Amino acid sequence: MPDAGDFIFGEAARSLDERYRLSIPAEMAEPLLGESPDCILAKERLGCLSLWSVALWQAKLDVGIELVQSKMRAGRLEGRIEEVQRLGRLLSTRHRQVQLAGRGRLVIPEGFREFLGVEPGGEVVVIGAAVCIEIWNSSHWLTHLEDHMPEFRQLFDTLAG
Repeated sequence: MPDAGDFIFGEAARSLDERYRLSIPAEMAEPLLGESPDCILAKERLGCLSLWSVALWQAKLDVGIELVQSKMRAGRLEGRIEEVQRLGRLLSTRHRQVQLAGRGRLVIPEGFREFLGVEPGGEVVVIGAAVCIEIWNSSHWLTHLEDHMPEFRQLFDTLAG
């Protein structure tokens, strides 16, 4: 988990160009990238992609995979092979390493475009989500805000208290 000083905050409206490129604001990209232009793009929820530092993503992924593997070795997932396969399929297609080019430009790759649900020229909202950057289909972002903004005070008090 990043330090509090590394948290990523902010909100910016952007448009996808004809090549499915968008510009990530520098103030959001810098804490995510450090010295490398590499990051991980992940399918978060329908209409939302997330960008992670490679190190943070890999650490989260390694812990989760090791936990599943240890349960398999201990025989605790007997009879649940279909669930393990489903997890494998989702892990195989959920994330991809990408690079931010000059001026924080990101190309949304095929397979992620459909998940985001925005055509070239369409609007997205880039959100600093503390530990990562999220790229939202604008209408999905509004729905998410409507659903979760009423919980903000309680969430803040719970995490800060």
